Amino acid sequence: MFQGSSESDVAKNIKVVEWLKADLISSLSALYKGMLRASEERLLDALSGIIVTCYVLGRRLGYNFSKVDVAVEAKLRQGIKESHEVEKWYGDLSLLLAYLVDRKR
Repeated sequence: MFQGSSESDVAKNIKVVEWLKADLISSLSALYKGMLRASEERLLDALSGIIVTCYVLGRRLGYNFSKVDVAVEAKLRQGIKESHEVEKWYGDLSLLLAYLVDRKR
């Protein structure tokens, strides 16, 4: 019984990962449609859906939420260090990093 349960859990996790991948694509589509219609409600719904799905997908792939947070902060620091265009032009990466660091306090 234990072995069957473990195999069932693996199959269930694979199915959830596939569902999350499809959900990510669906949310991206909703984001594009929201941008075309200039709908704040649709844009925020799609953006938040993408973020939530990415966190949950990361968890299903074996990474806890805090590890994803650390990776996001590292990615932001890398973009800042490498003078990513959006950082050079608008300072968005620095603003987001400051927001995330401040939010942890």
